[in-house]
Amino acid sequence: MELLVPLPVPRWALRIAIGLGLLRASTVPPATGDVDRLVVARARRGDHQAFAQIVDHYDHRLRGLAYRLLGDRDRMDDVLQEAYVKAFRSLPRFKGESALGTWLYRIVYNACIDDLRARKETVSLDDRIDTPDTRPDPADVAVGRRDLAAALKTLPPDQRAAVMLVDAYGLDYAEAADVLGVAAGTIGSRLSRARTSLRTILQAGGR
Repeated sequence: MELLVPLPVPRWALRIAIGLGLLRASTVPPATGDVDRLVVARARRGDHQAFAQIVDHYDHRLRGLAYRLLGDRDRMDDVLQEAYVKAFRSLPRFKGESALGTWLYRIVYNACIDDLRARKETVSLDDRIDTPDTRPDPADVAVGRRDLAAALKTLPPDQRAAVMLVDAYGLDYAEAADVLGVAAGTIGSRLSRARTSLRTILQAGGR
């Protein structure tokens, strides 16, 4: 099955399609680099404008991760606001042992998981190996970006996060493991399950 992706589409959708083997890597434009170290140093000293530059640089990807985990824009905004406040207050203690983006992903991911737990939603389903049977309604979605978004919603949050971090945002297994607080091998197993589920759902929707 070859995925028909209408243009323009966001980089995250293209990268996930590549991870599933549905598109070639040359389809995706290169990702942007990290924030300048001088900007990070100023933000660590409490410079609000410098921190605003950091947020502006990473906000699109962090917002995408939060929305895919929470599925609600109002909750996403609330969680991101709390996460950014925590990040600003914690930045002086950031030692640079991991990339700044990885550190921010971890803060946002943990904030999302706390929100899901507070609302008594399932967070970890690593023991479940069956393919989710909730499929997007073909009448409601078109093949492409909306199919991917709908399919992602059927995954457990931990698998969804692994797909977004590795396939959508280009983190390696070690970086994703650092964000999610698990072993690199666990990232591999989560991705394997998630990709199998996504292929099954997308192929079923394309028939």
